[in-house]
Amino acid sequence: MHNVAKSISDVPTQSTVRPRRRRGLGVAIGLLVAIVVFVFGIKALQIGKMMSSPKMMPATTVTSAKVTEEDWAPMLSAVGSVSAAQGAVVSAELAGTVSEISFENGGEAKKGDVLMKLDTSQEEALLRSSEAEAQLARTDLERSRDLAMKKVVSSSELDSAQSKFTRLNAVVDQMRSNIAKKTIVAPFDGQLGIRQVNVGQTINAGQQVVALTALDRVYVDFALPEQYVSKLTKDFEVRVRADAIPGREFKGKLTAFNSMVDAITRNVPLQATLENPDHALRPGMFAKVNVMLPETKRAIVIPGSAVSYAPYGDSVFVIEKQKDPKSGKELLMLRQQFVRIDEVRGDFVSVTKGLKAGEEIVGTGVFKLRNGMVVTINNDLAPKPELNPNPADT
Repeated sequence: MHNVAKSISDVPTQSTVRPRRRRGLGVAIGLLVAIVVFVFGIKALQIGKMMSSPKMMPATTVTSAKVTEEDWAPMLSAVGSVSAAQGAVVSAELAGTVSEISFENGGEAKKGDVLMKLDTSQEEALLRSSEAEAQLARTDLERSRDLAMKKVVSSSELDSAQSKFTRLNAVVDQMRSNIAKKTIVAPFDGQLGIRQVNVGQTINAGQQVVALTALDRVYVDFALPEQYVSKLTKDFEVRVRADAIPGREFKGKLTAFNSMVDAITRNVPLQATLENPDHALRPGMFAKVNVMLPETKRAIVIPGSAVSYAPYGDSVFVIEKQKDPKSGKELLMLRQQFVRIDEVRGDFVSVTKGLKAGEEIVGTGVFKLRNGMVVTINNDLAPKPELNPNPADT
């Protein structure tokens, strides 16, 4: 009994097992917390080290452009249309049947050249009849004059004979005029268009036959706001470019001002005259007009592609040489500079504030840059800006 009691007393009770389990769980949690703290500590040290000594980002390749100072003549720009200095649509003054056409479509015509004839057989027959009657009236008039001198006929009979002769001569003149009007001639030298009638066609009075335009000299009609009128006088130089003729610039003179200002647009219609010996400009063409003012001004000029346009202000990136404080090497770094843009001409813009002549700026691709970037310059594929660009039509 004594041994059984002893063995029973050696068995651990529930009250002694629970503290041991709690101590084991606490040790495990403590170890886990220590591991987590250790890992986060190492990461914090690594991040702090990286932040304290950041690595230099690789340099970005850019194109560059020089800021230049140039003489820019002030000019006023507008759009207009080419018109003929002398042009008309030749028309038939009388009705009739087309009997002959004496010109080729698109050909040249000199003043007085016969362009078309209408059938005049009826008018010619009437003319012969009228001429015969006029001749008889002349004979009667001469006879009446002789008799009046001899006091054989009265003065009233002589007046009647004179009136008849005058009337029949007027009929002859009218028939000759009608015949002449049925022969249509060129009123001036010029280039013909496409004919609008055919041989054998019966036409009415006023029927259009063909357009005739003198192209050696043309007008350009355009308009400018009324506030610029005080700056303009006749004979100012005008430069014209047409989209239909890329690569060419035509020069002329300002020759006419309209006497009235348009009450709706408040613009003043103007007209320039241009010599056009090769007939390159045609009436109706769209034209870009620049009126050159006589004074000149110095302008800071940069390519338009160098400007980063934004609502809060336009800016460029200036390329500057700076030394790396650690390595001591000289690097090219960017500085964002806000500028004020004035005038645009072709691929260039003038700057009134923010830049000086001689500075070097980024020429293209400014949208991908930021202040303080390290860059390298490569202008092998840099586009060449032009004052009068002619991009390919794609």
